[in-house]
Amino acid sequence: MTDGPVLELRDVVRAYPGRTAVDGASFALPSGGITCLLGPSGCGKSTLLRLIAGLEPVDAGEIRIRGQTVAAPGMTTAPEHRGVGLVFQDNALFPHLDVRANVAFGLSVMAPDARDARVTALLDRFHIAHLAAAWPHMLSGGEQQRVAIARALAREPSLLLLDEPFSGLDGHLRGAVRDALLADLRAAGTSVLIVTHDPEEAMMIADNLILMAESRILQTGHPEDCYHRPISIAAAQLLGDLVMIDAIVANEMADTALGRVKALGIADGVAKLAVRPDAIVPGETGVTATVSAARFAGRFYLVEAFAADQHVTFQFAGKRPSNGESVTLSLRANACVLIERCSD
Repeated sequence: MTDGPVLELRDVVRAYPGRTAVDGASFALPSGGITCLLGPSGCGKSTLLRLIAGLEPVDAGEIRIRGQTVAAPGMTTAPEHRGVGLVFQDNALFPHLDVRANVAFGLSVMAPDARDARVTALLDRFHIAHLAAAWPHMLSGGEQQRVAIARALAREPSLLLLDEPFSGLDGHLRGAVRDALLADLRAAGTSVLIVTHDPEEAMMIADNLILMAESRILQTGHPEDCYHRPISIAAAQLLGDLVMIDAIVANEMADTALGRVKALGIADGVAKLAVRPDAIVPGETGVTATVSAARFAGRFYLVEAFAADQHVTFQFAGKRPSNGESVTLSLRANACVLIERCSD
């Protein structure tokens, strides 16, 4: 592992007739650890992975791996020479090869003894040695995934790219397979970039996040920073529900239907306050609101209400409130996620 970034993108663009799939993407990926590229379906995440892997050319900008330029307009390093491993959603194992042969694929240039030793080490690391003679169709989804990742790591890439790796797994199996697999990847010291559209999963597993929407990178950073200090409402919305509250800003304070909050650096005028639903607190003090709907969400009810003409959503852990019932609401201290000044 080196001190420099394993991957750098500088103003990368990929355009197709009638649309731009990746628009000016720039970020640096640190060596080691797990980074999640998070965004809604169709925002350009998978295209970005294909550009990094060398499966498509860039139309503008530059991609560097371990400090070496591998993609720029008119210049593309072949995928096999980039030091990148890529695993697609379907794992794409070779059906005519058993597990050991799948993992060994691509190592034909190695001496037989060295090749066998590397394959055996990978089978052991990913707990699939007992499946060495099995065929892909005999494996579970989680087992196929481990084989695909072992195969991708066989050539010791600088970077492993995983495209929605856990989307085909359900329920408890998904969490168990994910946690075990990521523990193995961390133990191996592999630099991993995972594409996902699941914000809870991304925040749970990532050392760093890259937030993407509508073909553009919105924000990068640690999950806690992206969640608590988003740079825009669009970025904040990628990491969970937001309640948008009308506000009037004056002298760096914002007045809302639920009380006043600081609005440092925000110009006077009409604005929007964005908070998470758990930042709106029912209690004995605050403003009166009328319940309009309540939905059971397991550990709490997700309640919709109106405070004057302001529609809000909040979490309530007590007895389910009835439609038309009055509740008293306030904003939790330091509740503000973001305030954006509205256009004049």
